[in-house]
Amino acid sequence: MRAGLVQLSVTDDPAANLPVTLGLVRQAASAGAGFVLTPECTNLLSSDRAWQAEALRHEAEDETLAALRAEADRLGIWLLIGSLGLKTDDPDGRFANRSFLIAPDGAIAARYDKIHMFDVDVSATERYRESEGYRPGTRAVMADAGFARLGMAVCYDLRFAYLFRALAKAGAEVLTVPAAFNDTTGAAHWEPLLRARAIETGCYVLAPAQCGEHAAHGGKPRRTHGHSLAVGPWGEVLADGGAEPGISLVDLHLPEVARARARVPALHHDRAFEGP
Repeated sequence: MRAGLVQLSVTDDPAANLPVTLGLVRQAASAGAGFVLTPECTNLLSSDRAWQAEALRHEAEDETLAALRAEADRLGIWLLIGSLGLKTDDPDGRFANRSFLIAPDGAIAARYDKIHMFDVDVSATERYRESEGYRPGTRAVMADAGFARLGMAVCYDLRFAYLFRALAKAGAEVLTVPAAFNDTTGAAHWEPLLRARAIETGCYVLAPAQCGEHAAHGGKPRRTHGHSLAVGPWGEVLADGGAEPGISLVDLHLPEVARARARVPALHHDRAFEGP
């Protein structure tokens, strides 16, 4: 299976972002990708809660989701929509950061709501509180995509190795980590963490990313790291998307998963231990 990782630099306007996303999905499919992946925040990237409340829609009404489902059907591809910001019916008014796996007939094969929230002070001037606007998910998700079993994650989940180990032990062969990774932390941690998750699990890791500076409706623009990565089960970087929007192609050979796990069968070597 050939995978195509789409790297975007979205604004906070879903209508403006959609044609760009569709164009790159088509480009990946025309290059032979039967599995195409987009980044976290495919529909918009914004930290302005008032603007999010105006611009976001419920799942059933989201135009980005509907258009990408139709495109997957038209192209006959598996499509991972890295994530969409969506309204929910929660009384606290928080949104969902939801990843979708779309089947080649346009059906939704799986949904995953990001579990771990990016609540950090990156520097004296850079503060993020994702949990103020987004409701964390509560369930790990593994999906059967026909060509492989996928373990789904989103961005900050990357720092929590136990999630990926659980997905691998449940049978995942490919781990998807769509992201809008902060430029500061991305430069330091993005590649090492992705390679570590691949090495620990013996999985392919596919991580489509946002890149560049993102125009904001109000407030301060945000910068993301880019460098969409595909990592092999032995931990080798197979593709790097660099710092500009575009696509990265990688051929997945699933027997490599079994080969890596046979060389270092760490998934079978867990031992119970007492706490510190």
